[in-house]
Amino acid sequence: MMQDKSAANQVPYWRLSGFYFFYFATLGAFLPYWSLYLENQGFSALQIGELSALMVATKIIAPNLWGIIADYTGKSLRIIRLASFFATLFFAGFLYFSGYLWFAVLTVIFSFFWNAALPQFEAVTLFHLRQDPHRYSQIRLWGSVGFILTVLGIGGFVEYYPIALLPQIIILLLGFIWLSALITPEAKIATSSHDNIGIWGILLRPEIIAFILVYMILQLAHGPYYVFFSIFLAKLGYSGTVIGLLWALGVCAEIVLFLVIKPILRWISLRTLLLISIFLSIVRWLLIAHYADQIVILAIAQCLHAATFGSSHVAAIHLVHQYFGDQHQGKGQALYSSMSFGLGGMLGQGNRV
Repeated sequence: MMQDKSAANQVPYWRLSGFYFFYFATLGAFLPYWSLYLENQGFSALQIGELSALMVATKIIAPNLWGIIADYTGKSLRIIRLASFFATLFFAGFLYFSGYLWFAVLTVIFSFFWNAALPQFEAVTLFHLRQDPHRYSQIRLWGSVGFILTVLGIGGFVEYYPIALLPQIIILLLGFIWLSALITPEAKIATSSHDNIGIWGILLRPEIIAFILVYMILQLAHGPYYVFFSIFLAKLGYSGTVIGLLWALGVCAEIVLFLVIKPILRWISLRTLLLISIFLSIVRWLLIAHYADQIVILAIAQCLHAATFGSSHVAAIHLVHQYFGDQHQGKGQALYSSMSFGLGGMLGQGNRV
């Protein structure tokens, strides 16, 4: 008992939480407002969709490449630190270059490093939480807090200042991600029986193939939402503040779910949790499609983000943790990211444009 308690106390809770906070704070600046920034720069809807698809497309290759390197070297945090630094460096290029071609080049290079960090940090977090992986949601919720604060802050900011200042804000947040990675300690990896199984022995399992297909399709459905939801609401007459509040509302619901999901996971299986999440995702998209002009129903639809992303993501992280073991954890988290958010997200955005 004393050893278990000591191990739990050694979890660098606030340093892990800090990385999630700044990573998703950056995402909160990016997802709702980057398309508006690109529109302000004179890009067409087609070009915005293509630039967004390029960013997502790098998730198909980059996380898997970095995951293989991380599992081979056992130095996940070194990779995260390197990737975070170069992501910050190359994003600064948006301040100095203009035009579609330059933006496309910078998007690919920046995204190659940006997409390397999170899957490996998920693996690092689970290594630190070896004694109690169900604590993952208690750490991950700080990412949602960061997302909300940024969405609300920038929503109010663009009411009074030009959205052309958005890249400077994102650069600052990217720098904090790098600093957070610098102060996070490496986790010691212990071997297990899973480690004797080759990666192809895992990937060819029917449940792994089904897992990949389900999450790819789930994120395919999210693609148009992430890229065009803010533009869609703006054309319906919603202000920047209201758009930010609606994005924040969805993530508030996600935080509530993260707070209560630990006991829920003791009552229902991961499969049941995923099936419920998929059903509520269908309900959400139907509400947005038909009732976006009614603020109350739109708010209800946004609250369902707790299911469409929150609970489905928690289920995925735990399933990857179970399926891939320690030796292949980096590759497993990378595969989940690349096939769902990468391929699925790219196909979803591509279909929209």
